[in-house]
Amino acid sequence: MLPRGPLRGEPGPPAPVASRSRYRFGEFTLSPARRVLLRGGREVPLIPRYLDLLILLVRRRQEAVPRRDILDVVWSDVVVSDGALTQAVRTLRRALGDQSREPAFVRTVSRHGYQFVFPDVVEEPEGPALAASPVAPSLASDPDRWESALGRLLVSGPVAAGEEGEAERREAAEALHALGTAEALRRLDARPGHETARAVLRDTRWEVPGAGEVPLLGVPGGLEAARILVEMRLRRALRLAGRRWTGASAGGALAGLVGGGLGGLALVLAPGSPAPARVLAPLALVGAVVGGLGAAGVGAGLAMAEALARSLRGLALVALGALGGAVVGFAAHVLGRWTLAALFGQDLWMVGGGLEGLGLGAAAGLGYALATPRPEGGMAAPRGGERMTAALVAGLCCALAAIALTLAGRSLAGASLNVMARAFQGSQVGLAPLARLVGEREMGPLTRTVMASYEGFLFGLGLILGLTRRVR
Repeated sequence: MLPRGPLRGEPGPPAPVASRSRYRFGEFTLSPARRVLLRGGREVPLIPRYLDLLILLVRRRQEAVPRRDILDVVWSDVVVSDGALTQAVRTLRRALGDQSREPAFVRTVSRHGYQFVFPDVVEEPEGPALAASPVAPSLASDPDRWESALGRLLVSGPVAAGEEGEAERREAAEALHALGTAEALRRLDARPGHETARAVLRDTRWEVPGAGEVPLLGVPGGLEAARILVEMRLRRALRLAGRRWTGASAGGALAGLVGGGLGGLALVLAPGSPAPARVLAPLALVGAVVGGLGAAGVGAGLAMAEALARSLRGLALVALGALGGAVVGFAAHVLGRWTLAALFGQDLWMVGGGLEGLGLGAAAGLGYALATPRPEGGMAAPRGGERMTAALVAGLCCALAAIALTLAGRSLAGASLNVMARAFQGSQVGLAPLARLVGEREMGPLTRTVMASYEGFLFGLGLILGLTRRVR
């Protein structure tokens, strides 16, 4: 990812050698090393991600940069909707004085991405420090910028509806944070509709380095602003969580398929086992169904937690992961008992369910939170080795939780399957042959512990690999 520094051009992290050039185009000068865009010697305020986007487009100006590449570079550490990119491009165009229909700087390439099209870009060595006028020397000297941002933030009706309207208001809120959060709040409090504006300011303060606090308690309209904030985050959460939820479900199903298949293979090959080779496919299918359902519940909880939570992200991951697992586990337990009792007259109450789902969901959330800390909240997007590390940590936490549940007398998938096999005469999937592999005649504490840790580890691994899969 491109190096990121503070909003107003203070020194950021050291830039790589390749970035020790600056670019001149029209009346603008772009310095990647110093993290600043100047127009006629005066700094143009841009939040860090938008500056990263401009740098990327200028550096790759000979080509149309695909949306996927932009998201992978500029938003490599967080999952966002396509609306975030649209908002960023709109902000860049406004900063450059550009038009979307007749672009002089940033052209939209339909169904592909964006390209920087200004023809006369001069690339030169960075040289001495650039002299820049302050962004906003005084409130009185730049009233138009305040009024423009306040007007866009306070817009209501059909114009403000939908994802485009929300993106426009968020952009205006970020601009107000850059000008000064405290002054923005002072100006808003005297205007109608300030509750919604306050909610948007509160939600965007995490995106602008140096933004001030936006209190909701003890201020006029604060409770209404809190209600609007919750509603706004829920809408966004549902949009963003949908993709993660499907990925988590698929990851859990794949892990269950592999786990069930390998477990079935071990059962068939175990000395003295009566299980025929044809049990491999049913056991793999059962594993896929159980893993997919469990991951659907836990994955939904984790995705919602990341989309909703900010400062309490870790706690939200544990709590909502546990809740999602408990709901799905309890529903599967009740439905399974009802089905077996109705069809076969067997009420197998000891089959695992809600408590097991709660424990595994909490463990998955804990492992994921520990491996992907984000103090500013939001959806983490680990890649490569970081992604595998997160999956391994979550798998280990789930394995430990599974062992604790087993020691407390609870049953996971393997133990539940063994209970059902013993209840039905002639079943060929009793797991006693596996117990003998670890020195027990029947499934005892050791066998149950080994199997539970195996199931828990695979579940956590597949869940997080699926949850963090990049889908665009």
